Amino acid sequence: MTLRQIAFLGLVSVSLASCGTNKKLKKSDEKLAKLDSVHKELITEYSKCKEDRAADKARIKALEEQIADTKNNSNQMLSQLKDLSVISGTQAESIKKSLDNIGVKDAYIQNLQQAINRKDSMNMALVINLKSAIGNLEDKDINIKVDKGVVYVDISDKLLFKSGRYEVTDKAQEILGKVAKVLISQPDIEFMVEGHTDNVVYKGAPGMIEDNWDLSVKRATSVVRILQNKYHVPPNRMTAAGRGEYVPVATNDTKEGNAANRRTRIVILPQLDQFFKLLEKPKN
Repeated sequence: MTLRQIAFLGLVSVSLASCGTNKKLKKSDEKLAKLDSVHKELITEYSKCKEDRAADKARIKALEEQIADTKNNSNQMLSQLKDLSVISGTQAESIKKSLDNIGVKDAYIQNLQQAINRKDSMNMALVINLKSAIGNLEDKDINIKVDKGVVYVDISDKLLFKSGRYEVTDKAQEILGKVAKVLISQPDIEFMVEGHTDNVVYKGAPGMIEDNWDLSVKRATSVVRILQNKYHVPPNRMTAAGRGEYVPVATNDTKEGNAANRRTRIVILPQLDQFFKLLEKPKN
């Protein structure tokens, strides 16, 4: 082998090594960009949770002010009666009852605050798990958010269905499988699958689907059946609902607005039975 051939082979080896390094750097950059996107999404959701908690704290502060006023009134009443030699049984019972009520309201506020903190933490953990499971957060066709204490997963219909159809595509079944895995891991969670359309009049085959409302219902039930039959989500935890064109998230005057309105929404339902108990007024 000549010196020129040896030099040529050396240059080829260096080029190949450089190419491999560039590919690794590119993959690392892509991973870093995805992690940065996740970080920004979580910061946004955290800010929304903070806003919801601020509203809850304002309501709690109002209750605390009411308790302070009640305490002040009770103290004034006791001061007025201090100089009296005799307090009637009725008066004494009334004072005792007022002070007991203050204790009940104090305990109620503490329980409510703990419940709010618990709910916020659970919702945040659920959002993180869902975003981690779905993975591709840069895809604008999947949106996971918390609004007023409720977790929503919006999936664009172009990922789930063909135009005017309600059969779920193979790609969409893979996405639903990732969502199902998270939902199954939270056995106390119930959720609703909502179908939504734009306001374009349905013009499909006659007799199969009546209108947009009918289409939205069939799409919701198609998703529910896949979650139940393929991914074994317990059916008693799911509700299928069709909202048609009547709950838009954007104007239907543009193509972008129409596309945003054509979606399937998974709503993580709050545990109302627990919160109704906490929100019951303390007995006087």
